[in-house]
Amino acid sequence: MGKRIENIKVYTEEGRFVPGAVITEGAFIRRIAVGESGGKVMPSGSGAAEIIDGGGCYCIPGMIDIHLHGCRGQDFCDGTRRALETITAWEASAGVTAIAPAVMTLPVRKLESVLAVAAAYRREQQEGKTLPGADLAGINMEGPFISPAKKGAQDARYAVPCDAGLYRRFQEAAGGLIRFVGIAPEESRDAEAFIREVKEEAVVALAHTNADYDTAMAAFRAGAGHAVHLYNAMSPCTHREPGVVGAVADSSHVTAEMICDGVHIHPAVVRAAMKMLGTGRVCFVSDSMRATGLSDGRYTLGGLEVAVRGNRAELVSDGALAGSVTSLPDCVRKAVSEMSIPLETAIACATVNPAKSLGQWALRGSLSPGKLADLVLWDGDLALRAVMKSGEWLAPIRPIRP
Repeated sequence: MGKRIENIKVYTEEGRFVPGAVITEGAFIRRIAVGESGGKVMPSGSGAAEIIDGGGCYCIPGMIDIHLHGCRGQDFCDGTRRALETITAWEASAGVTAIAPAVMTLPVRKLESVLAVAAAYRREQQEGKTLPGADLAGINMEGPFISPAKKGAQDARYAVPCDAGLYRRFQEAAGGLIRFVGIAPEESRDAEAFIREVKEEAVVALAHTNADYDTAMAAFRAGAGHAVHLYNAMSPCTHREPGVVGAVADSSHVTAEMICDGVHIHPAVVRAAMKMLGTGRVCFVSDSMRATGLSDGRYTLGGLEVAVRGNRAELVSDGALAGSVTSLPDCVRKAVSEMSIPLETAIACATVNPAKSLGQWALRGSLSPGKLADLVLWDGDLALRAVMKSGEWLAPIRPIRP
C-alpha cells in the first residue's frame, strides 16, 4: 500500500515550501499534490493509500552527506561491516538517507581493504540483505593524494602524488563506488594529465592542498570540479594571494563543501561564501568522526589520537582540527539559527546540491515523482519528527499521527 502524507509544507524543486501532500508507492514518490490538486504524476498503479497527517511539518528530501568519516564509535576506515551498519543506521535515524563517506590517508593495502568491504556492503544493500539505513551512494576519496603541508588530521607518512594507475586500483576495489577523488595538484607534475584521464570516471576534487591560485585554476580548467571542505586544509585566501578559494570562486562549474558546525568556518565567512558562490554550488557536509553522537573523550581518526571537548575535535599531537562531531542535520540547523542562512537555501545545500555533485539527481535529492521516497519531517523548531527511507518509516521514529 502506498502512503499519502498530507498537511505538510512540501519543499519543491524550485526551493520553496508550499502546502501540499506527498503520495508514495512502494519505494518511490508517485505524486506531489500542491493545495487541493495538481502535481506531476508518475505513471503507476492506483491502489489505496494510507493517509498520514503530517501535523503541519516541513517535509524535505532525505539529506545527503558526501563527506563524513563516522559516528557512534565507528569509522568508515575501520573497514568492517559493523562500522557500515552503525554509520548507515545512525545517519538514517537522523534524516540522512544517503552518504558518501571519506577515506583517510592510509597505506595502499589498507585502503583497498576498506574499499572492498564498502563495495560488498553496497551490493548487500542493493540486494536487500542489510538493515534499513542510509544508502552507501558513493565514496569520497579524500586521501591519499594530498599535500603534507596541508595534511590537517591526515597521516602525512602515507601521502602520495596523484597517480591514475593507483586510482584505478582503488576504484576496482571499490566496485566503482568512488564518486570523488581528491588531489593536491601542486604535488605532481602530471596533475593536469591525471585530471583529464579520470574526470569522466569520478569528480576530481582539490583536497588538502597548498596550491596557489594559478595552480588551482589550471586544475579546474583541466576538468577538476569540486573542492573538499572549503577554507579548511587549503591555501588561505588573501587580497593578494586568493589561493584555492579564489580559484573556486572564478570557476563556475566547481562545487564546494562547507562544514557549518560553528567550528571550522566563522559564520561571516559562511555568509560571504554563499554570496560569492551562489546557492547552487555549495554542499554542506558534516566531516563527522567516530565521536559524533557520543560524549567527550579520546578517540582516533585515521590512526591518530583525537581529543573531543564539546563540539570541537582536535589532534592530541598538534591541536589541528580533526573532523567534526556535528551531524549534517545539525549543521543545517546551525546554518539557519546561528549563521543567518535562509532555511530554503540550507536545505538545498544538504539535498539538491549533493545529489547533483554525486551524479544522482535523477534518483534522489528532491521530492519529485519517480524519485526515491526518502523524506524527512521537521517541526517548526526544526526538530526531527519522522524519517521515511524508500517509502517506509524508520524505527524508532514514527509518523506524527498514523
